[in-house]
Amino acid sequence: MINAGILGSTGYAGAELVRLLSSHKDVNIKFLDSRTYDKEEYTNPYPHLKNKLDKVCKSINIFESELLDEVDIVFCALPHGLSQDAVKVCISKGKKIIDLSADFRIKDPSLYEKWYKTTHNAKEELKSAVYGLTEIYREKIKSSTVIANPGCYPTSILLALYPLLKENIISSKGIIADSKSGVSGAGRNIMDSNLFSQCNENIRGYSIGEHRHIPEIEQEIAAFAEEEASIQFTPHLVPLNRGILSTIYADNKKGVTQYDLEDIYGNYYKDEYFIRLFSRGELPQTKGVSGSNFCDIGLKVDERTGKIIIVSAIDNLIKGAAGQAVQNMNLLFNLKENSGLEQMPLWP
Repeated sequence: MINAGILGSTGYAGAELVRLLSSHKDVNIKFLDSRTYDKEEYTNPYPHLKNKLDKVCKSINIFESELLDEVDIVFCALPHGLSQDAVKVCISKGKKIIDLSADFRIKDPSLYEKWYKTTHNAKEELKSAVYGLTEIYREKIKSSTVIANPGCYPTSILLALYPLLKENIISSKGIIADSKSGVSGAGRNIMDSNLFSQCNENIRGYSIGEHRHIPEIEQEIAAFAEEEASIQFTPHLVPLNRGILSTIYADNKKGVTQYDLEDIYGNYYKDEYFIRLFSRGELPQTKGVSGSNFCDIGLKVDERTGKIIIVSAIDNLIKGAAGQAVQNMNLLFNLKENSGLEQMPLWP
């Protein structure tokens, strides 16, 4: 039995971790950290787990708490900037840690500081962190101590692009990604832009050319292609609770056909449980992955414009956060990769 603790358990990603782990036959949740709900029953903010989970939230001081001694792995679902000390302490105690913040995703600390406007105080620990895009870095993840769980937008974009970049079918520069996310992607923070009356029946773009996921995406594109990378990334907020749909455009520099494209993706992803490739003429949709750890991918060669168009869909809170974290945990402890993650999507 794996003993697990969750730091930041009452954010949306933390709550999905609790839901998934509470049904995982090989996991025992030892503690649920929360400052906001300290000493409250976990089911007060999350009543959907009533009679399923009997836990009280506790605000944990990671420098003093003995609870860390009782766990094998810590999931860190804290805001960026707050995970660094937690990772340091967990490493010092010999614990595995999966960080869902951005603190260990970007390998260049100066680049992190530029985009996140804060100092990185765990540079040594950053060197050993493995980027947790499970299908791509599976072997590295198995032997790691610190896993930097990818962001939701990057997961939807990078899994969609990986085969084309590895096969040099498209350039690592000039890629355009148009992504649309449900409101839960912004977390539980109370913000004017997330009010129901301003999100409902409304779609808006934001952070064009300056979204914090850009350096993370470009870092991995460059690693796949083994050359410098750039991407034009435009995120949108849409009136959904959850889900990300990314439509990605790239020049077809080798003139591959639709058949070639389908063959390439089939070869790369044929054994991947969580990646579902759509047949010709079909395209993914957010409802098709809601509540699941699947990434659905549709492909199109536009011969008229010379473009390759890839459409991907994920649940931002699961494959884009908590589900991928559980997938990575399964690898760390030599479990079946889909353990605790076999839920089918919700429909309608």
